[in-house]
Amino acid sequence: MLKRKKIASIMVLLSLGIIHNVSAQQGKTKTQNSKIMTIEQVKKVSVGEWVSIAPEVRPSIAKDANGNTKPFYLTRTFTYSPDGKFTLEMINTADPYGKVPLVKIVLKGHTEWQGEHPIAPGAQKIHYIADGAYEITPLIQGFADAMNHAASTGFNKWTVGETQNILGKAFPPFGLAEGQIYGEYDLIYIDHDLMFWGAKHVDGRSFEKEENHPDNLQIPMVRKK
Repeated sequence: MLKRKKIASIMVLLSLGIIHNVSAQQGKTKTQNSKIMTIEQVKKVSVGEWVSIAPEVRPSIAKDANGNTKPFYLTRTFTYSPDGKFTLEMINTADPYGKVPLVKIVLKGHTEWQGEHPIAPGAQKIHYIADGAYEITPLIQGFADAMNHAASTGFNKWTVGETQNILGKAFPPFGLAEGQIYGEYDLIYIDHDLMFWGAKHVDGRSFEKEENHPDNLQIPMVRKK
């Protein structure tokens, strides 16, 4: 009987030891996963090329005949360099599966980091300033025709596959005035090698004004292999 009690006591101690080790390991993992990056760490980790996981949907300011917000679809390729410059390529499509590309838009410029964003620990506010290039390439005849109707002044004839740089020019279809440099007050949050930006406001407002900073997360991009 004494021997049996001794064995039982040893088993209890072993069980407690295993539980303690598992708990310690879980606590260590939790601490590692919840490590908050500083702004300099976020900048460093952001360097490289990032791409959309799949076609993404955004609300636009346009309304249908019933007053409902019209969606638009796109995919993104984002490149960030150590000197703070960026290139953002977007392909807008007519359908949610990305099968009917309408236009390719390429923005190039520099960034200004503005400090922490409250959406998540480690998230950072960032101001994208597209002062390097704002390139438009029609990918379908219907889009080229629309540009020839709405943005013919100061541009060559819009043709499928041919790129024009609208940087600093009046471009009514996008609401840009002469001399205006496009920029957005966005955010970056990186977790498990996924890059999140801000989700567009449900009413379609852009991030061109600082007071329009996003207050939620967009679906992420992944690092290009």
